[in-house]
Amino acid sequence: MRYPLRYAAYEWIKEKKTAIDSELLEALNKNGNKCSPDELDKVLMQLEILGLITVRWVGKDKRRIEFQEKPTEEPRMPRISE
Repeated sequence: MRYPLRYAAYEWIKEKKTAIDSELLEALNKNGNKCSPDELDKVLMQLEILGLITVRWVGKDKRRIEFQEKPTEEPRMPRISE
């Protein structure tokens, strides 16, 4: 059974922490997912909207993909009533 493309991409990015979009596309195609650059754009947009990754332009046609660590939530201080 094959993972959906979004999950396969997320797991790969999570393992690597940072990558270039061409590396991700190559890795997905190597694992048998048959991913086109347009499909990769859609997957990256979905993951970025969900807050799981960040995507930044590095050059004219290169993007850097970074895994977003979930920030630890600080404990709330109780309010002191006057």
